[in-house]
Amino acid sequence: MPEEKKTAAPAGPAADGGKTEVRGVFSTQEIRKVGTGTTTRKTVQKTFWFIEQRGNVIECQPLNTNYVPSGPKRKITMDELIAKFAPEPEFYLNSVYPKMRELRQAVDNGDEHREKGENFAAEYEYNRALKVDEENVRANFGIGLTYMERGDVEKARDIFERLVKLDGAFESEHKHLFNEFGINLRKNKMLQQAVEYYRRALELTQNDENLHMNMARALLETKDINGCIDHLLQALAIAPTHESSLKFLSWMLQRNLVPEDRQQSVREALRASAQPGPAK
Repeated sequence: MPEEKKTAAPAGPAADGGKTEVRGVFSTQEIRKVGTGTTTRKTVQKTFWFIEQRGNVIECQPLNTNYVPSGPKRKITMDELIAKFAPEPEFYLNSVYPKMRELRQAVDNGDEHREKGENFAAEYEYNRALKVDEENVRANFGIGLTYMERGDVEKARDIFERLVKLDGAFESEHKHLFNEFGINLRKNKMLQQAVEYYRRALELTQNDENLHMNMARALLETKDINGCIDHLLQALAIAPTHESSLKFLSWMLQRNLVPEDRQQSVREALRASAQPGPAK
């Protein structure tokens, strides 16, 4: 039976070759009125943000209570940065950077332990990271994989519920992790979770033939044959010569798994893939 395909992160160098032009902590201030009538007074609420620029893209992310960037990122313009944000270099160097370094080290340690099969040590390090940032994508994936590797399905299910709500989990920089996590969901017989997980990934990642193929693999195990075929055909619509999807469909035909009313469209897709492309 065809196996899931791990997708590669799409290439796309920044306009400046990947050089970071702005990176640090900035603050914004908002004046609010508190009280009513003669007791009304103004207060200034200060909010801290981690801002990073690559090429023409500037991303802004709030700091959590532990002083690390956490939560959704949003794009801002250079005009907005200049007009609304004030640099906070001392706060970044003295408070934020050390916490970011601590978080990164804990996640790196967790990854190293997991790769060696040292699951309990990996869990300790990932939990240490999650105490600093409960939305850290790498730590969540890492601890989820650790739970699945040792067969703790209930804890893995809790991590799954958290990950499907994190948009950042499905960004290209984490593609290898979310592929590995999805494959492990299926291997641990968490089939409905695997289907929901791939559906969420497809909402956020357009035109990825490997994701469609992996979704088809999960749907086959849930006995949703038509859904399986739909996603294989979508994979081929994106990439007509996608080898894994072609082998998958051929395998289904050979084992009489394709319903009679769908055999023609499946055979046509297979024939189309065998046609030579236009001359260049």
